[in-house]
Amino acid sequence: MALFAVHYTYSPSTTDGRDTHRATHRAWLADLLEQNVLVSSGPYVDGSGALIIVEGTDTASVATLFEQDPFAVENLVETSTIVEWKPVMGALS
Repeated sequence: MALFAVHYTYSPSTTDGRDTHRATHRAWLADLLEQNVLVSSGPYVDGSGALIIVEGTDTASVATLFEQDPFAVENLVETSTIVEWKPVMGALS
């Protein structure tokens, strides 16, 4: 399995929606954690988006998975970028 960085960008206009659906979004992420798919996740401190690190087989399968995120289903993610990541130093290398 490879590691993928999923970058979300949020719009200020979706703040209320994200507040409403945050619990289901985090429950979905917790399920990925239990399945050993999610490595780490969290929002950027400035509220502009989030970084989610997951294990996957390829970019297309990760994209299909993230279409199921409640934030994506509710159209609360302005943009989403998925990049395969190869750590060479540190805890995840």
